[in-house]
Amino acid sequence: MAEEFPVVGLDSAAREAVELLAVRRLPGLIVVGAKGEPHSVLPASQVVRFLVPSYVQDDPSLARVIDESLADQVADKLANVTVRRLLPSEPVELPVVNHDDTVLEVAAIMARLRCPLVAVLKDKKIIGAITASRLLELVVTPH
Repeated sequence: MAEEFPVVGLDSAAREAVELLAVRRLPGLIVVGAKGEPHSVLPASQVVRFLVPSYVQDDPSLARVIDESLADQVADKLANVTVRRLLPSEPVELPVVNHDDTVLEVAAIMARLRCPLVAVLKDKKIIGAITASRLLELVVTPH
């Protein structure tokens, strides 16, 4: 089930991480600590949350009246920012599964954590990831 998947470090440049999300159309990225251990998953939705000003999140109708040139500057928020800053301030449970977990076990973790991907571990090392779309593909494909 696991597929190769890019990882980024906590201190990686946020702009590069976001470009990786955008270019590869990923649902998120696996974030690792200094020793390469899994730290968290950065969902693309969390990046969007970081980029959209809080006053617009509180009142989405304001988005309609904001000039497009101001909207173009949203990406400038990523300058000199690390991946660490994009992560939620509250620690969340790490979305990881073992390499031999079943489809249902993986689905249960994704559903409980509302996470679009999980890191797959073997002997405490990341060997890949399973995305929600990959999981759904496995579920609907006849065996």
